[in-house]
Amino acid sequence: DMRRGTDIKAIYSIYQIYQILKKEKFDMVQYTTPNAALYSSIASYFIKVPIRLYCQWGIRYVGFENKKRVLFKLFEKITCKYSTHIRAASKKNLEFAISEKLYSNTKGKLIGEGGTIGVDLSLFNIAKKNTYNKDIRKKFKITNEFVFGFIGRLSIDKGAIELLEAFKEISKQIITAKLFIIGNLEINTCINKDLIEWAKNNKNIIFIEQIKREELVKYYSIFDCFVHPTYREGFGMVLQEAGAMGCPIITTDIPGAGEVMINGESCLLIKSKDTEELKRGMKEIIFNHNKRINLSREAFKRTKEKFCRKKMLKNQLADYIDLLNKE
Repeated sequence: DMRRGTDIKAIYSIYQIYQILKKEKFDMVQYTTPNAALYSSIASYFIKVPIRLYCQWGIRYVGFENKKRVLFKLFEKITCKYSTHIRAASKKNLEFAISEKLYSNTKGKLIGEGGTIGVDLSLFNIAKKNTYNKDIRKKFKITNEFVFGFIGRLSIDKGAIELLEAFKEISKQIITAKLFIIGNLEINTCINKDLIEWAKNNKNIIFIEQIKREELVKYYSIFDCFVHPTYREGFGMVLQEAGAMGCPIITTDIPGAGEVMINGESCLLIKSKDTEELKRGMKEIIFNHNKRINLSREAFKRTKEKFCRKKMLKNQLADYIDLLNKE
C-alpha cells in the first residue's frame, strides 16, 4: 500500500517491499514514481539486490519551494544514493540531476532520445482520427467549435491555474471555444475555489474523469490543440500520444516537456507559469490555420520516427541485457 505525498505508513510500505525482495532474491529491481522509488531503493539496498535500477521519469521537488523543496530533494538524493543505476527521462533532466549533485554522470544515463516505452501506434492510429472525431463530436453535440484538450491531474504543478485563466479570457472573445479536461481534480488542491467553480459551471468546459487508453485515443482525435502547461515533467507520455494523433501541441519550455517536440516546428513552447504567454499561444493556434496544419503534421512525423513503442522497447531491452551481463 503506497499513497501520494508524505505518509507515516511509508515505513510499513518499505517493510512490505523488503519482505518480498528477501523472499524472491531478484537479480534486478526497477522502480519509478517518487514514493515507490524511494521505498524500493531503500528496501532493495538493504537486501543487497545486485542491480537497483531507478527510472527517474521526473524530479518531484522541482516544482516546490522553501522547506518543502529541501525535504523532497533529500528524498530524491536518498533514492539516487541507494540505486546502482539511474535512467533519466530526458537529456535536460539528466543534466539537471547531475548539476544538482543527485548522482554522478557515471551512474546516470539516457536511453535513445529519452522517454519511457513510447507510443503504441497500432492503438494511437491516426488513420482512425476522422472517424473518432465524428463520434466524439456527435456524443457531445459539438459541430465546428474549436476544441482545446488537457489530459492529466488538474493540479497546480500541471499548470491548471494558467490553463483555466487563459481559457477564461479566450472564451470571452471566442464564445464557442471548448475545453476538454480529462483527469481527476487533485485532492486538497490550492487552486482558487472561485476559478474551479467558474470552470465547473461553464458549459464550454467538459470535465471527464480518467478513462481507459482505448477510449482516450478517441478524445485526442477531437483536439484542435493539445495544451500541456506543466511546471515539471519527466518526458511527457501525453505529448507523445498527442503527436501520434496529429494534435497541434502547446507545452512549457522545461526539461522533459520541452524536449519531446521541437519549438516552432512540431509544437509551441511557452514559459512555465505564464498565463499571458499561454493565452497568446492558444490564440495563435486558433487563428493561424497554416501553423496549425504544419504543427500537426510535424508532431506526427516526429512521434513516428522517435517514439514508436517497438523502437523504444528494443532500446530498453538492450539496456537490460547490458546491465545483467555486467553483473
